[in-house]
Amino acid sequence: MSNTLPIIQRRRIEAEILKQVYDVAKDSVGRETAQTIIGEAVRRSSIAQAESFAALEPEGTSMASFIRLYDLWKADDALQVDVKRQDDVHFDFNVTRCRYAEMYKDMGLGEIGHLLSCQRDGTFCEGYDANIQFERSQTIMQGASHCDFRYTYKKAEKA
Repeated sequence: MSNTLPIIQRRRIEAEILKQVYDVAKDSVGRETAQTIIGEAVRRSSIAQAESFAALEPEGTSMASFIRLYDLWKADDALQVDVKRQDDVHFDFNVTRCRYAEMYKDMGLGEIGHLLSCQRDGTFCEGYDANIQFERSQTIMQGASHCDFRYTYKKAEKA
């Protein structure tokens, strides 16, 4: 897997395949179960992709290495971002334009766009560095004016 391919290009490729899987699953098991299946598959993929990024960090992961990765998500003007706070412990920003959301809607995948992209924002941390905690209260994908990303690095205390 290339870790330099802009993420929006990777997500388009994945979505073209997952659209067919989703349609077949909806016909076979219904919308709710199809969404559960897609959601779990994407969650697992997100964790695995994050693990591959983490493995490339020669000195281990950190908030600084995590922040550097965001260039891949923003590449090709995929996101317009307003950074609120950025240091060794916090990475807080709002996304004011999301081409991922626009792309999924254009592909006819608006009803599962949150599964294809938004849920990854938190699950990525699980595979990359469990010390990075994620909070968000709203997304453009689900109708908000912006997405509010709040990442905090919480180093586990030794017993």
